[in-house]
Amino acid sequence: MLVTRATSASAVGPAGYPGAVGLMVAGGTVVGEVVAGSALRFSSDGMELPPDEWVAMRRDTVFDLASVSKLFTAIVTMQLVEEGVVGLDEPVARHLPEFARSTGGLVTVRHLLQHTSGLPAERPLWRDHADAASRLDAALRVPLEAAPGARRRYSDLGMIALGVLVERCRRHPLDRVVYEGVIGPLGLRDTTYGPVDARRTAATEVQTEPHRGLVRGEVHDENAWALGGVVGHAGLFSTADDLALLSQALIDRGAQGVLRAETIELMVDEGLGFEIDQPSFMGDLAGPRTVGHTGFTGTSLVVDLERRVAAVLLTNRVHPARTSGSAGQARLQWANGLAAALSTRP
Repeated sequence: MLVTRATSASAVGPAGYPGAVGLMVAGGTVVGEVVAGSALRFSSDGMELPPDEWVAMRRDTVFDLASVSKLFTAIVTMQLVEEGVVGLDEPVARHLPEFARSTGGLVTVRHLLQHTSGLPAERPLWRDHADAASRLDAALRVPLEAAPGARRRYSDLGMIALGVLVERCRRHPLDRVVYEGVIGPLGLRDTTYGPVDARRTAATEVQTEPHRGLVRGEVHDENAWALGGVVGHAGLFSTADDLALLSQALIDRGAQGVLRAETIELMVDEGLGFEIDQPSFMGDLAGPRTVGHTGFTGTSLVVDLERRVAAVLLTNRVHPARTSGSAGQARLQWANGLAAALSTRP
């Protein structure tokens, strides 16, 4: 149970990005908060707006989570594993026959969750194929670059396949599965696949290829957009408070009923869906019992299961361009600030 009682926290200023919302969670309470900068600062042509037209960040600003969406896909996949509908070492092709044509039927569900399938990181599906159906078909037929299990390479394509597997097994679209399996049970009020209300949403990029103009309220990831916005690797929008609730569900080892405690332990032990012990964005919170994920748009989630704390930091660092800023230092500062507070508290 998360008590939303925020106290003061050291500020993370919007350096290299227009704005940010961050929460620190400890002991079931939001103990630190930062709301800084602008949700919208640039126009549809990438030019800076007059200051009186900037839209200020709010604690309830909605962000495009980008790859943090993968955590939700992983959770609903593991729910299938808990139910015995899917086996971790079961070939993906058992549920997606077309997947076998390029992978030899050797890739398992575990491989996809661990990013050890041998698939490439991505392909420009939005550019190379004419419609959503042909793009999805192409995503499921991409040849392997390495033998399954031989290496770890982060792959959007693997998570796209996992999202389709979930849909086939549940016989429902992924957005409904995620709502029924995660969003609804945890009471996440502002977590949904897009499009969402642009007025509440942090703007992302002014995209010129594909030519979309200022992207706000629609998914930023080009392949996710070209596939209809509801896919396994990206597409979810959420707030810092909702991610704090997700963090607490993990800290409580599934007490809310989304996953069993032993399932969460397995995901941590084997890196199923989660990034584990990554000092590059977890900073001083990193360790073998610390899990999380980042997103290209500037989002991040760090959950230290041992110390029962979490650091949520959401930025719009791709606004107005993906080359305009980085959230890397802010992620470290936010995680390190929480770790420092833990080391000094009585």
